[in-house]
Amino acid sequence: MTSSARAFTVGRTDAGWTRSITTLPIDELGDGEVLVRVAYSGINFKDGLASSEGGRVARIDPLVPGVDLAGEVVESSDPSVAVGTPVIAHGYDIGVAHHGGFAEYARVKSDWVVPMPAGLDARQSMAVGTAGYTAALSVDALERAGLQPGAGPVVVTGATGGVGSMAVGMLAARGHHVVAATGKASAADWLRALGAAEVIDRSELTPDSMKPLERERWAGAVDCVGGITLGYLLRTLRYGASVAASGLTGGTDVPATVLPFILRGVNLLGINSSATLREPRLAVWARIATDLMPQHLDRIVTRTVDFDALPGAFQAYLDNTNAGRTLVRIGGET
Repeated sequence: MTSSARAFTVGRTDAGWTRSITTLPIDELGDGEVLVRVAYSGINFKDGLASSEGGRVARIDPLVPGVDLAGEVVESSDPSVAVGTPVIAHGYDIGVAHHGGFAEYARVKSDWVVPMPAGLDARQSMAVGTAGYTAALSVDALERAGLQPGAGPVVVTGATGGVGSMAVGMLAARGHHVVAATGKASAADWLRALGAAEVIDRSELTPDSMKPLERERWAGAVDCVGGITLGYLLRTLRYGASVAASGLTGGTDVPATVLPFILRGVNLLGINSSATLREPRLAVWARIATDLMPQHLDRIVTRTVDFDALPGAFQAYLDNTNAGRTLVRIGGET
């Protein structure tokens, strides 16, 4: 067993904030009962923030970012997690306050790992990653709140992002009529290829009007934006419909009144992917491997980067110009 691991780290040095490939002793990877040889990870918006000095996400210094990872267990002091088990790990403190997936090995707590569901491998699971898991939580929450295929249009905001593009693919796979909202007109054909029935400009969801209620439009919504967009969705949902909210790129202040809730019975469903309880987490990953698997996963993965390219791989996320998912090959096959 090796005593060290190559790792991508971020942190402050005498020369300022740095992003670099370095070598860490295995015993400095953090606490945990399980050591995983990492095959793949993915880049998420939170990783972009963690890689930036102004992102205010990293809670240890230096930090190995990477909020999700997939690989094989090579050491375990917990008998419930056997050596040789292929696993997924994401959320909790991973990549924020605990070294994450951008390293050849990751040490994590045993209750943080999810056994790889049948039908998925390390590459596929990280093609889905935290973004896809968040999208799956959103679709699952909407359907548990009553959304059914054929009920009407389901809008996805921030549709070219990791969560949004996954939500488009998952909703389409479930038979929903998906309306993808984006500010990137050039991505319209790509979104239709993922399963969107309609593509609209995001400006349609940020009108000047601030009426407390407006024309009913949506049978459901997956919101990755927040801010005034979420306020508009609340006042345009159909009677009894729901919005699953997971994002804040449009801001944290939501202009809203109680009227959509008390006159139309709409539901605001909060989505937190990092702290999901274990049993729901296992159940959602089981759905991702079956009925929530996007039909065009390879189209959603728009870029694959190798480990050595990580120092320069985050700017598109910080500039909000990225589309789809970026897969990171750590030790996986080419």
